[in-house]
Amino acid sequence: MSHNLLPLDPGAKRAILDACTALRAENIALLERLVRHRSVLGHEQSCLSEMESAYSDLGLTPFRVEIDPSKLANHPGFSPPLIGYAGRDPVVAIHRPRAATGRSLLLQGHVDVVPEGAEDLWATPPYQPSIRDGRMYGRGAADMKAGIAAYMTAFKALKLAGLQPAAEVQMAAVVEEECTGNGALAVMQALGKPDACLIPEPGPGYPALYTAEVGVVWAWVTVTGRPVHVREMHAGVNAIEAAQAIAHAFKAYEAEMNAAERRHPAFAADNHPININLGTIEGGEWNSSVPTRARIGLRVGVMPGHSCRDVARDIERVVAGAAADRRLAGTKVSVEFKGFMADGCTFPAAQDISRAVTACHAEVFGDALRHYNAAGLTDARFYTLYQGTQATCYGPDSDNIHGIDESVGLDSLYCVTQALALLVAGWCGVEKA
Repeated sequence: MSHNLLPLDPGAKRAILDACTALRAENIALLERLVRHRSVLGHEQSCLSEMESAYSDLGLTPFRVEIDPSKLANHPGFSPPLIGYAGRDPVVAIHRPRAATGRSLLLQGHVDVVPEGAEDLWATPPYQPSIRDGRMYGRGAADMKAGIAAYMTAFKALKLAGLQPAAEVQMAAVVEEECTGNGALAVMQALGKPDACLIPEPGPGYPALYTAEVGVVWAWVTVTGRPVHVREMHAGVNAIEAAQAIAHAFKAYEAEMNAAERRHPAFAADNHPININLGTIEGGEWNSSVPTRARIGLRVGVMPGHSCRDVARDIERVVAGAAADRRLAGTKVSVEFKGFMADGCTFPAAQDISRAVTACHAEVFGDALRHYNAAGLTDARFYTLYQGTQATCYGPDSDNIHGIDESVGLDSLYCVTQALALLVAGWCGVEKA
């Protein structure tokens, strides 16, 4: 299979790989700086400022891309936001060559991270990066600040080798990949269409080429019961118990969505690609009172080939059916959609960018790049579904992302950085810096 990479002089290739080696400590230091920022939803500002400085250090001129929901709301990829966007706009930098002879490329990563959970369960504090046995531990170390460090260092390695891409390279640090994707959507709308997009999301325990991913819908179900003293609890309606009963009703729907006849061919060998998660629950007022109100947050997977909006209607149907149970008589139930309203998609392994990534990985790692059909989603979907741009994900290994003691392998980070440097050189071509 042809890899569609431009020829690279052996001396230039060796200089690029050697530059990655020379920058290895700097690569790790950049990742440490990024991990130190607790860039959970609504607190990404300092990490975005760090990215502005990092882009400037590459000799580029960073700028912000505004996220304006009023301008994005009619786009099919838009998701209802959870909070406002003031001060949280993505940071973008663009390299432009002297003479464009190659193909343009977008390198994008998200700086937002999921909450750290119970900090006391971490071996070391989640925002104090710790290196143990060749791995860096910290929230966001793998998902996906290592990928950002890799593409930044890969670009710098070309410069250190006396070269630069012979095509436009767009670089973006976005927000809300973990809950809406609206940061990536705003960037896509603001920038010119690249020939390809590569997002260095982490692999599932090993570097991997993403070939498919599910979509996701976030739903919030609020149940209002009837409060009474616990001595008369049989006369009241317990909102927390009612909410739990509604959440349980989704088990049958989950099984239905994973039925073999509903699975996309990309997930034919996966018996359970669609997951429904009860992610949050809040409610009640007093231990000795039957609770008045409870609110649960659900994450519902969407099979590629099925519409997220159809799934939203399914959610409303399942909730209405559960609420009609006589045991929930007297409750009031409402459904709200905020956060992900996202379709699944595929990233064909035969597309040019995927073949190029595969060839560069083989060059560095000396083995075949494994394919990965993700039961989660990434920002790459926007470029594939709505722009007609070739896109995929490929990044370092990961362990415990979204969990306790998240980590990334530093050898994997180094080798993926080399592969990305070769990808930029081979996809975009090179000219003297």
